[in-house]
Amino acid sequence: MQPTSPRQGSPYPGLMMDFPLTVQHVLRRMEGIWGGKKVFTLIDPDTGACAERDFRDVVARAGRLAHALQRLGVRPGDRVGSLAWNNAQHLEVYLAVMSMGAVLHTMNLRLHGDQLAYTVDHAEDVVVLVESSLSGQFAEVLPGLESVREVIVIDDFSNPAPELPSALDYETLLEREDPNFEWPHLDERSAAALCYTSGTTGDPKGVLYSHRSIILHALAMSGADVYGITSRDRVLALVPLFHAMGWGLPFICGLVGSDIVMPGRHLKPGPLARLIADQRATWSAGVPTLWLDLLQYMDEAADAGRSHDLSSLDTILCGGTAVAESLIEAYKTRFDADVIEGWGMTEIFPGATVDRGSMSAARTDGGTRRKTAGRVSPLYELRLVDVDGTVMPNDGVAVGALEVRGPAVASGYFKSDAATAAAIHDGWLRTGDVGTVDSTGQLRITDRAKDVIKSGGEWISSQDLEVELLAHPAVREAAVIGVADQRWGERPLAFVVLGAPATESDLKTFLMERVARWWVPEHFEIVDEILRTTTGKFDKKILRAQFDERH
Repeated sequence: MQPTSPRQGSPYPGLMMDFPLTVQHVLRRMEGIWGGKKVFTLIDPDTGACAERDFRDVVARAGRLAHALQRLGVRPGDRVGSLAWNNAQHLEVYLAVMSMGAVLHTMNLRLHGDQLAYTVDHAEDVVVLVESSLSGQFAEVLPGLESVREVIVIDDFSNPAPELPSALDYETLLEREDPNFEWPHLDERSAAALCYTSGTTGDPKGVLYSHRSIILHALAMSGADVYGITSRDRVLALVPLFHAMGWGLPFICGLVGSDIVMPGRHLKPGPLARLIADQRATWSAGVPTLWLDLLQYMDEAADAGRSHDLSSLDTILCGGTAVAESLIEAYKTRFDADVIEGWGMTEIFPGATVDRGSMSAARTDGGTRRKTAGRVSPLYELRLVDVDGTVMPNDGVAVGALEVRGPAVASGYFKSDAATAAAIHDGWLRTGDVGTVDSTGQLRITDRAKDVIKSGGEWISSQDLEVELLAHPAVREAAVIGVADQRWGERPLAFVVLGAPATESDLKTFLMERVARWWVPEHFEIVDEILRTTTGKFDKKILRAQFDERH
């Protein structure tokens, strides 16, 4: 049965209030219902010292910030950028910018400088808030940005920002303002936030979230069979707030009233172990690499006679890349913590499917078990289509291109008609993944439609790496594939045909000047020839097979 579209002048209108689903509702609950709940921000990784604010104070400071931004000329619909780690101030920016009717552009600090500048220009940010520890990174791109009128620096307690001498100081601005801001009436379908994809093919694409989509996603994820966060939890938010709205955690925690623990820029396993132990975190989310590193640290600490009590951990949500069974088993055995997996995209938020473990595997005909990406979450619908667009059955056997729709799914890309046309098929979003869906809504991803590489939860474009390698004067041909990596999920491996002498070290140094450092492959295969398909493209299936044979 196909959903019907709302009709003007319906003969049978419901008699319910037209209550707007906006971020302002989160703000009001944080202030009035959950005012005593806390936000803890790690400020000293050596001692574990945290700055502490209750929700009521966070909302008051958001009101002050809204006044300051309004005085700087920010109006409804204007884009305001943030370049910051996870801390209480970034949460205040979330609440203030969205609730005043402006659009928050959460800037991905892991993007290469050229891509970072592109997103600011494309978004037309008028004001940018930058954490002081990241001021040098932003200062490098600021001279070329035409839309930015003001820069505000958020002090992270230890880093001044001499690179931005004309910037305004966050705390000084707030001190001058009244906390009681008259929040305007907002249409729930108006834009609230803007996130950019990692640019796996071409320039990053903007996903423009509405207030309605944010609230509906938060409500759906609050379910016991999905994220399962409650007012009794203390949530350690390790997933960056610039990554798909921090997986929705600021809004979910604000709605249900869970304490929030923010690590700031301190993501090494030692400080995180202390933070979990000291703050008694019960629920957390982050890419598998963080949890692998923490497990290794705990082993090393035990060998050295040190220990941290992680017994408070109850649930860990992993996403971004596949989770090893050994990791799931280790956390369950050692800390009695459940590691659950989620699947999503910037375009659809994380958690479109969630694997809570009990039904996480599907039997194949051979009797083995294959992990699924979990069951489709409320307010999402999945379907599979074949190459000509014909819908395939959800029987757990048919393999097809995965498409998704729902109120928290993007209907297009910001200021990009061409990308929108390519992504939307008959009202459904093409995900680029290939897999199966069974009759109970269990999704299994079997392949990717494009040769992108997912490393540590972030995308790397094999095509972009090939283009940059070909810019080296000694490189004649280059093909990049993703290979399995125990720590990062996948890492790029480059096959290179040389036309002049060059070493692996030469190629790495060259790439480091042209792409983000974490994109650079650890290994290069210098070969005499790269085989091509009948259409003239590099045959990456053969490259993968060659690699698998040797390993």
